[in-house]
Amino acid sequence: MNTNPHRILIVEDEPDIAHVVLDYLRHAGFEAEHVADGKSALDLLLGATPPDLTLLDVMLPGMDGLEVLRQVRRVGDAPIILLTARVEEVDRLIGLELGADDYICKPFSPREVVARVKTVLRRRAPASPAAPADTGALTLDDNLSQVTLYGKPVPLTHREYRLLQTLIQHRDRILSRPQLLDLSYDEDTQDLNERSVDSHIKNLRKKLRSADRSGHDWIRSVYGVGFAFEPPDASGQARISTWEAL
Repeated sequence: MNTNPHRILIVEDEPDIAHVVLDYLRHAGFEAEHVADGKSALDLLLGATPPDLTLLDVMLPGMDGLEVLRQVRRVGDAPIILLTARVEEVDRLIGLELGADDYICKPFSPREVVARVKTVLRRRAPASPAAPADTGALTLDDNLSQVTLYGKPVPLTHREYRLLQTLIQHRDRILSRPQLLDLSYDEDTQDLNERSVDSHIKNLRKKLRSADRSGHDWIRSVYGVGFAFEPPDASGQARISTWEAL
């Protein structure tokens, strides 16, 4: 359990939307609170203990979200994601030019909101040099987004790389398709869906298997459950032979 969960502020004047997003964020392990107007949001954002990230509706009573964003950016760069029913490109550009970290248009999926929150928090986390993830013969270098198997490069698409990276980070766990979508989400994978996960996993497994001199299958699927990263054991054999291939 995370002993120091991130605090998320939701600024939304539609209570039904706010309550749904609150529930999803809390279920994902965040602390979440809600205010319904721009003035209350600004007081919290400029206060002594501001939230770690704010979901800020653009259309608010009194002070609108863009004005809240404008005033916050005068003094700091706290992470802010705008929520809006406005779909015109110029409206989105105004928010981004004022310094918003992201922009989510209504109606939206609460799961997408949680994924965007995680992405912005990861992007804003202090950068530190990442050592290549060494899993024996298979190595991932996140700084270069490169994969090598037995010292030879394996050309992967960005989506394939993110899926493999996620499986390795959660090795010894079986990840469902929804979990893979949430955990591997970034700006370049936001068009992934549960059906396309199967296709990308199939291509990823094919590339790894063809590059492996032993023909080992590094990714296993559990029927009706999901996928898991499975390097060979010391003898070169799969550790869980009962898992079925996709």
